[in-house]
Amino acid sequence: MPDWLMYDPNYILRLAGVGSLAYIFLIIMLRLSGKRSLSKMNAFDFIVTVALGSILATVIMDPSISLSEGFAALALLLILQFAVTKGTVYFPVMTKLVKSKPALLYYDGQYLTRNMRSERIVHDEVRQAVRASGFGDLGQVKAVVLETDGTLSVIGKDDSRDDEGIIPEE
Repeated sequence: MPDWLMYDPNYILRLAGVGSLAYIFLIIMLRLSGKRSLSKMNAFDFIVTVALGSILATVIMDPSISLSEGFAALALLLILQFAVTKGTVYFPVMTKLVKSKPALLYYDGQYLTRNMRSERIVHDEVRQAVRASGFGDLGQVKAVVLETDGTLSVIGKDDSRDDEGIIPEE
């Protein structure tokens, strides 16, 4: 029989047991760490999520790593994420290190090409966001903003809110 068809029943049992326990532990830790760990992701959150997945996969697949070592690694990463996100609340300089700022891409009839270039966004993506937001054309739009999580927010001209926070920068 080919090697790839061979299996070790003990390894399969370990996979099932360790995988289940590590998964349950990760869910518990995510619930304890708060909604922030499960929110729309900015780059920092994305990196943490990928790292959690990598740790979980390693713990499940690598028999040389004990379950307790895996729990410690998962817990450490979530504690560090909690500490950094908590720090961003109290220390603005920390926020600048881990989060990007929203970028204004279109304002009052004008594409802000420098901002679009630096964010690697093209006109078609802005127009697509406008259509997806239910506007027929750019004439109905006051501003389009690239948010910190990568989504495009479209603000209509008839929006009852004022222009505070939508100051063109280019």
